[in-house]
Order: sequence, then C-alpha cells, then structure tokens
Amino acid sequence: MQIAATKKSENIAEYILYMYHIEDTIRKFNFNIPVLMDQYVKHQLPDASFLGQYENWYAKIARELEQTGKEKKGHISQIEELITELIFLHNTLVSVIKDVKYISLLEASQLFIDEFKKKSEMAKHNDVEVLLHAMNMKLQLKVRKTEISQETEEAFDSMRIQLAYLTREFHKMKSGNWHINQN
Repeated sequence: MQIAATKKSENIAEYILYMYHIEDTIRKFNFNIPVLMDQYVKHQLPDASFLGQYENWYAKIARELEQTGKEKKGHISQIEELITELIFLHNTLVSVIKDVKYISLLEASQLFIDEFKKKSEMAKHNDVEVLLHAMNMKLQLKVRKTEISQETEEAFDSMRIQLAYLTREFHKMKSGNWHINQN
C-alpha cells in the first residue's frame, strides 16, 4: 500500500507492474485475504498497526477483481484507466506531437513488440500494453531465476527504454510541466 503510493507518484510504469504483482498475489491466494495477510503480508509490515489498513486495501482489490469477473486475468479499473492514459499519451507523442525521440525509440523496439505480441497471444493489444506485459514477464523470469538469452535481454532493454521515456512524459504531463514544444 505504501510502496504502491510511492511508486504511483514516482514511476507510473513501476506502479502498474507492482499492481500486476498484487493482483496476481491475490489470485495465488485464491482471494482468501486472511490467509494472504497471515502468510504473505504480515511479516513485511513495519509493525502490526498497519495490518488493518493493508487488509482493507487487499480486500478492496480482491472484491473489484471478483465483481468484474477478473478472477483469472485482467486488472482493476484504476490500472486500466492508467493504461488508457498511457496509450493516449503514446498516440499523442506519435501522431500529434510527432516527438522525434519517442518515435525513434518506438521504431527501435517495434520488431520486439511485434514478436512479443505473437508469442504472448497479444495481437489485438496496444503496444503500450505489450510493453508493460513484457516488463512484467521479465520480472517474473528474474524472480524464477530463469536464464534470459542475450537476444531476449536486448529486446527487453529496447522496450524498457521506450517505456521509461513514456513514463517520464506521463509524469511531466501530470505535473503540469509538459510543454509540447519542449519535449
């Protein structure tokens, strides 16, 4: 909860990836919040006074996932809205502003994005969603200590750089310091 708040204000992509992890954790515990709290969250808290807040936070996320039929996959509405904002910004940078730096990053990663779409059955998904899912996949591979080939690492790196630029522009836009002619 506190980690999420910090990530949301500092790096929207990291926040989204963190929330993917939270949603997946809730699913792994079969939406059983008391067990999740006891076996997963409790030992991570600075002290027991945070337990109630965290339990409510996890329960709220779990309820939304269940109520919207996302028990197996999908994201809470807040995350979907942020992804939509990133997609809008991506489209704006490419089509309206014609941000040369962003377009060059997109061109450098497009082949990797297209390959990831095919391999991940994400053909109908926007490039921004693919970038986020690719970074999530990389995190999962690292957690599992799965070896990543040099070619795959290069693909991840190219996509990470594009996502980092998009994230930077997102935070500029949200802060009010975003000027079309100064990007």
